[in-house]
Parts: sequence; C-alpha cells; structure tokens
Amino acid sequence: MGIERFERMGWKNKLFDCLNVMFLLLLMLTMIVPFINVVALAFSSGMASMQPDIILFPKDFSVEGFTIVWQSLDLWRPFMNSVIVTIAGTFLHVLLSSLAGYVLIQPYLPGKKLMVSFILLTMMIPQDAIMIPLYLVNKDLHLINTLSSLVLSGMVSGFSILLMRNYFMAVPYEMSESAQIDGAGMFRIFATMYIRLAKSGLATITLFEFVSRWNMLSAPVLYINDSSKITLQVALKSMITEASATSSNFLVTTNVRMAGILISIIPLIAIYPFVQKYFMKGLMLGANKE
Repeated sequence: MGIERFERMGWKNKLFDCLNVMFLLLLMLTMIVPFINVVALAFSSGMASMQPDIILFPKDFSVEGFTIVWQSLDLWRPFMNSVIVTIAGTFLHVLLSSLAGYVLIQPYLPGKKLMVSFILLTMMIPQDAIMIPLYLVNKDLHLINTLSSLVLSGMVSGFSILLMRNYFMAVPYEMSESAQIDGAGMFRIFATMYIRLAKSGLATITLFEFVSRWNMLSAPVLYINDSSKITLQVALKSMITEASATSSNFLVTTNVRMAGILISIIPLIAIYPFVQKYFMKGLMLGANKE
C-alpha cells in the first residue's frame, strides 16, 4: 500500500510540474511576443509596419525607422537629457542612501529608532499627494525648466536607505571598531570597508533607481516646459499619441514609433547583465530584518 501511494504521489507531482511549466510558458509568451513584435515592426519598412497584423519577423527589412526617429524627429536630444538625469540622479541616490544607511547602524546614534520610524512613514505617503508641494519647492528654488529639478527629484528614498542599513548591519561592527583603533576615520571606514562589502546592496538599489529614473514621466511633465529639455519618455509619449510630427510634414509610421520604443529599452537591457549576479543576493540580504 505504501509503495502504491508513493507512486500515486509521484504521478501527481509530475502532473503538477507539467502544469506549472505550461503556465510559465504561457506567461512567458505574453511578455516575449509583444517585445518580438516591437522589434519586428521597428526593422520593417514604413508601409509594411502600417498593416494591422502581429508580426514576429520584419517585413521589407529596413532601418529607416531608426534614421527618422533619431535625425528627423531629433530624439537624440531627449535621449541625452535622459542619460544625464539618469546617471547623475542614480549616482546621488546611491551615494546618499548608502551614507544614510551607514549612519543608521551606528550604535550610539541618538534618536535612531525615531529616525527609522520617520523613514518608514515616508514610504507610506503616495507620491501623487506631494506633487504640488514639490512643485512649489522647485519653483521657489528656481529649478523649474532645468534638468537639476529632475536630478534632485527622488534623490533619496526610504526603501534604499533601509535596504542599505540592513545590508550594513550584516557586517560585524567589530571590524569597524578595529579600524578605528588603527586610526581610520568614519568616512574612510565607510569608503574602504562597508562600500566594498556592499556590492550586492549597491547593485540592487542602482538597478531599481536606474530603471525608475530612465522611465520617469510625471516629474518631467510637471517641471519641464522647455521642449529642448524634455526627457526621452516624454518625447516618446508625444510621438506615440500624436498622429503626425508637429515639426514635419510626414506621417509618423508604426516602424518609427517602435524604433523609438526600442531605443528607450536598449539602456535597460545593457545595464542588467552587469548587476544581475549581485541583484538577487542583495534583495535577499536586504530583506532580512534585524
């Protein structure tokens, strides 16, 4: 009886595994097929891309969509604005979040629990609820219509600070004490010890912040009115929603729109392989509660 029951359980487990595989394959197709369709349309000719079909291979292979979107529609300017905002903003975000996390692990910091509680409180406030106060602050600082407003927007976040704090707490504090005995200052300990041991945590918040800033839409719409300072996502939104280019007399065909979307995806695909090996480790360790 025990052997038959074991065999039945094994058969049920195999059936469950097969259903799981089929479900995951279907889920994967829902994500991959639209992306393949975007790539195929981007490399198709203008007339072929206007056909209302889902295609998985380019029709009348052409790169005219990339040429038009980059030169005629001047997408290179919003692209460079996004590059500047993303790189500068991500660097400041990672640096300040790491410094804040390092401060919060100091054993003799007064009011540490109150600070952590306040940081947790900021994570519960929706971003939309503070859009008007943020706009007024940027207006008073004369940052409207400047890329600095986008760089400073979201410069720190409670999630990143607490993740780095949890990561730094995994480092034995005795190591810091030994370095202090040897004459090392707090900042030197942070730069030479904690940062070197925090690659996984740094990769995690870097990836999150890079993706968030690259896809930023609400802040540029709120703070930027000058067309020469708009970011890539705002330019793509205008290009996709409008039937024709406002500065030209030609129709913005589907291959041009898909080429713009593909250009916006390339940086995200390019950065992921460099941080992937640290990403999951940083998420798991940063999720531990002390």
